[in-house]
Amino acid sequence: MPTRLVHVAIDAADPARLARFWAAALQWEAADDSSNAASAAPAGNGHPGSEALPLMFVRAAEPKTVKNRLHLDLATESAEGQRALVSRLLDLGARRVDIGQGDVPWVVMGDPEGNEFCVLEPRPVYSGVGPVAAIVMDSADPAALAGFWALAGGWVRCADRTDLVALRSPTGLGPYLEFLPTSDQRAGRNRVHLDVAPQRDDERALEADALLPADALLAVDALLAAGATRAEAGDDEVSWTQLLDPEGNEFCVLSPG
Repeated sequence: MPTRLVHVAIDAADPARLARFWAAALQWEAADDSSNAASAAPAGNGHPGSEALPLMFVRAAEPKTVKNRLHLDLATESAEGQRALVSRLLDLGARRVDIGQGDVPWVVMGDPEGNEFCVLEPRPVYSGVGPVAAIVMDSADPAALAGFWALAGGWVRCADRTDLVALRSPTGLGPYLEFLPTSDQRAGRNRVHLDVAPQRDDERALEADALLPADALLAVDALLAAGATRAEAGDDEVSWTQLLDPEGNEFCVLSPG
């Protein structure tokens, strides 16, 4: 049962505030979906569209304590544009952070809740890609993890190097999903994760005795067969299933829609 990427989900103490920051940062639109969730997406963007993955902010009581294993890289088209974007982000409430990056041409920053992201120097590969160049995941084995996410997310491999493996939507539009090698050990629950859902063309009826549509249940089974595992049991009254990818990163399988 094929699934597709639909969100980048981010834990937040104040979802609405963080959605407003990222909407302003990316020149998208923010929406308060409920008292416990908010989102940021391009104006008129489908859900998801080919050119962007919406950001979903979900209320979480636990504070951020370690570096995120998943972060966003923002694109720029010129050195002047990079400087201007960094300045604008600082005015919006971001700050520069040091994660041991040393002397690099990109700028490492944290959003108002400390989530790391990078403002990249101009790179031809990201020209015209949009404000988000890449969604970047630390990985012990990038090639293997990219193989799992190609199946889970429905994206195709477009780069395979020693320093990264990258996927992108089969439309050739929008951000890249990149896997970078790291020797860092995973510590605690990820505050940033990916959400997937069954392909819309395959939607069918709800099972009378299930919280999830039949397609979502089949999708969970397919992902488990591909190497995912079930996360610890959580809230039984939610309409999604939380799984772990082969390296233990949380992700959610949502109902179609």
